[in-house]
Formats: sequence, C-alpha cells, structure tokens
Amino acid sequence: MGLLGRGVPAAVRSRLERGERVLAHAPVSTGGGAVLAATTRALHLPDGRTVPWQDIDRARWSREEFSFVEEGSGEHTVALRDAVDYRSLAEAVSERVTATILVNRFVPFPRPDSTTGFRLVARRSPGGSDASWRIHLGEGLDEKDPRLPDAVSRALDLLHDQMGV
Repeated sequence: MGLLGRGVPAAVRSRLERGERVLAHAPVSTGGGAVLAATTRALHLPDGRTVPWQDIDRARWSREEFSFVEEGSGEHTVALRDAVDYRSLAEAVSERVTATILVNRFVPFPRPDSTTGFRLVARRSPGGSDASWRIHLGEGLDEKDPRLPDAVSRALDLLHDQMGV
C-alpha cells in the first residue's frame, strides 16, 4: 500500500469527529505533509476544508490531479504528488459517494418519449436518516419552463409512493 499505509497526519486526526475513521489518505503536491483523506463521513482536503460525501456530485482522477464537483460550490482540483498509488483513495471516495445515493432516477421531459429531461437524486449522509432531494436539469432544459415544477412534483410523488423515500 506504500504511502497510503503510513500513519494519519495529526492535522487530519485533529479534525475528525467522534467515531469518524480514516479509510485512506495520500500526500499531495503542495508538500508540507498535506494530504487528501477519505474518512467514514467526508473528504478532508489539504487546505483544511471538509466536504461531506453527500455533497460530492462526482469525482475523477488523472495522474496529475483529483477533481470533484461539490453541490453548490462547483469544481475543485487537488494537485497530486508524482509516484504515489492513489487507487485505495479513489476506491474509498467512489464507494462513499455512491453509498449516499438512495435514488437516482432520470425523468424524460417535456414528453414521456423525450431524450432530454431531469434527474431526481435522493441522498443521505453517512449514518443519517433524512434524505435530501436534488434536481439536476438535463442539457438544453429551460429552468423557467412553466411545465417543469409540475412535472418535478409529479415525479417526486411517484418516487415517494414507489420507494418510500
């Protein structure tokens, strides 16, 4: 496991909540012992910020950087250190983000046979019980379309009935 198996830096340990465990961590290119750490509750960034798993929309890696989209805050990028195997960290992030998703349903709009539409996503924080719903509009959809609120409401009602979420 290389660098991922070494002890968790004190700067990360001091930020953990009670019961929170580090699943994987790895050094980043900023140096000074800065790390990117995946815990049971969140992604801990080298700058000291913590992003809960349920707020990460998607993430991707390359050899040079780790990027993710945070709901409401946009895309963030962390430069990675050369010659470090980030697979364990990537797997932990993927598993944790996926585990927060309760429902992910595409709804065609404006017609049932449309190839465009919106996505309804219900997510829950690790260990939490309340689901929060998010609406992701497909490309080319006009958020000001007067038919959209009713379509979203009907789709949410149907999902609540079908899945109990």
